[in-house]
Amino acid sequence: MTIHKLDITKEHCPMTFVKTKLEMSKLKEGEILEVLLKEGEPLENIPKSLKEQGFEVLGISHIESDVYKVQIKK
Repeated sequence: MTIHKLDITKEHCPMTFVKTKLEMSKLKEGEILEVLLKEGEPLENIPKSLKEQGFEVLGISHIESDVYKVQIKK
C-alpha cells in the first residue's frame, strides 16, 4: 500500500482544500494520503469535505502543538 504525504500547515482556506483535493486526484484507488494541517478551520473542514466527496478518513492524530495528521484513503 502506497502512502503519500502532503504538508499544508502553511496554507490558508480555501487553498488547504484545493491542494488536498488536487493531491487526492493523483492517487490510485486504495492509496492513502497523509495530510499535515493546522487546527481550526482546516482540521474542521478537510476531513468533513473529503468524506462528503466519497473518500474514507482513516484517522486524525495530534502531532504537535497545533499540527494534526489526517489519513485519507482513496
